[in-house]
Amino acid sequence: MLLRQLFDSTSHTYTYLLADQGEAVLIDPVREKLADYLQLLSELELRLVMALDTHTHADHITALGDLRERTGCRTGFGQQSGSQCASFTFSDQQVLPFGQTQLVAWHTPGHTDDSYCFYLAGNAQAPGLLFSGDTLLIRGTGRTDFQAGDARQQWHSLQRLLRLPDDTQVYPGHDYRGWTRSSIAEERQYNPRLQVANEQAYADLMAALKLPNPRLMDIAVPANRSCGNPLGS
Repeated sequence: MLLRQLFDSTSHTYTYLLADQGEAVLIDPVREKLADYLQLLSELELRLVMALDTHTHADHITALGDLRERTGCRTGFGQQSGSQCASFTFSDQQVLPFGQTQLVAWHTPGHTDDSYCFYLAGNAQAPGLLFSGDTLLIRGTGRTDFQAGDARQQWHSLQRLLRLPDDTQVYPGHDYRGWTRSSIAEERQYNPRLQVANEQAYADLMAALKLPNPRLMDIAVPANRSCGNPLGS
């Protein structure tokens, strides 16, 4: 299986290109990077079959609509998103196949109510891969103070992720220091937001952050509910 990690320096977003037997998936594509995605797909002779968002983003505009228009791929959001523009919606434990590979969607609410992670199970030769969106970041977690966020829900979502095998590779939706990946064992041991004792302590920690809203929030959220089209058409 092919895996490429792509980066948007403006929003610090990681987009993931996965491919197997010529069929490709893009996770969390950014509209401003559309030309790069199309070039890479062409150069690698890949057919894009799915483009997926881990949640309704507030810091960038998705490329889902543009990718569907340009490639004919299917576009997917979590069913909790309320979006009417996607080709399909996915739910917890839904299998998303491409080539001979299967991603499994995990509903992990907390950052937003429609937050998902995508898990690719490991085997004796290779560890599992977790595309953790904004639920689990490298030495951090996604904020929980808007878009129906809920720190208590996120605490339980994180506990679910932490039950994965230690060697599971964690590929986050963002990183602001240039770190590219981690593992479940690393995050369990070194992530400061995972060192609290219980749900209440985690909720208190997240409530104390007092973060400013993302710069593009008022534009990005409605646009992303329309697959990246600000007019909703």
